[in-house]
Amino acid sequence: MKKMKKLLAALLCVMMVCSLAACSGSSESSDEGESKEGGTKKVCFVARASADTFAAWLTSEMKKSAEEYSDIFTLDCVSGEGDDNTENGLLEDCITKGYDLVIVQSNNNAAQAPYVQQLVDAGIPVITTNPTTHQGDLDGSDSTDVMEGTGTVDADPVEQAAVGAKRAVEEIPENANVVVLKGPSGNYHADKRREAWDTYFFSERPDVTILGEDFANWNSDEALALMEAWVQKGTHIDAIIAMNDNMAAGAIEAIKGNEEYVKADGTTTFYAYGVDGTAQGCLLIRDGLLTCTALQGANDIAKMNMAYAAKVLSGEMDITEVNDFVDAPEINIDNVEEYIKMYIENGEIDE
Repeated sequence: MKKMKKLLAALLCVMMVCSLAACSGSSESSDEGESKEGGTKKVCFVARASADTFAAWLTSEMKKSAEEYSDIFTLDCVSGEGDDNTENGLLEDCITKGYDLVIVQSNNNAAQAPYVQQLVDAGIPVITTNPTTHQGDLDGSDSTDVMEGTGTVDADPVEQAAVGAKRAVEEIPENANVVVLKGPSGNYHADKRREAWDTYFFSERPDVTILGEDFANWNSDEALALMEAWVQKGTHIDAIIAMNDNMAAGAIEAIKGNEEYVKADGTTTFYAYGVDGTAQGCLLIRDGLLTCTALQGANDIAKMNMAYAAKVLSGEMDITEVNDFVDAPEINIDNVEEYIKMYIENGEIDE
């Protein structure tokens, strides 16, 4: 009996600690969507997938940036885990739980657009971010205008991919064989980054052969599996063209132990291009495995989202006035140390 009482007491303590943890801090997630101490409004960030390194980074930065506005709103963060049905269900939950503003990172623009419309119809301000949801995503038109009734904070995916594509025109050898790793079909950033490679590289280099091209859905494990299959065909791959750093990392992992690609002295016989400028990507550049990437600063995107959320909720501006974009500077071996330093300072990389 005494043991049972001790067990019940211990369980009660654990429940109390968990309860306190769930109610503290403006940036912790809350399944119930209830306002937490310190804020009068509720904001939800619906991320596309926690396994996506950029989405995970963006979520972390959203939480950090939200702390500055704890007197105005509290922030909950949830993830669609790369599944349209899951993300759409989370967007419906935002209505049920009575959020005052929702920030949406779509997995598939067209799939999420009707649910974004449901939020708008419910009178909830919506910021779509990384990527923007366009009017054409909702009505099937060619319109690239921001979806009616919403705002956006984003980066230009064409500008991002052009950074590596323009460089590759000069770097990749004549008659090279390349592979291409794409993000999710229907994702605005994935589609536009791929289009940028057509515009700025493949149209300029008709001598280049695409040995393999497939969707790896921003995922390193999927990219690794695809790269292993391509390498097994026996033709040397001169360049990896990936629409994000995470997929580039997966492909590189598949060949790191292959002396045809990485020699004993560490020199490589391939080029690799990514996008996002993640901590992982920067370390690969430092190690000579990734040629370059373009920074998509999750910290800047998060800061903009939180600042605009505060202004909308405070009545300083209308949601449709939110329309802002971050830059896409190139990161390469010449400047990577300054970005690694940035990641050390913000805790993404240990010294």
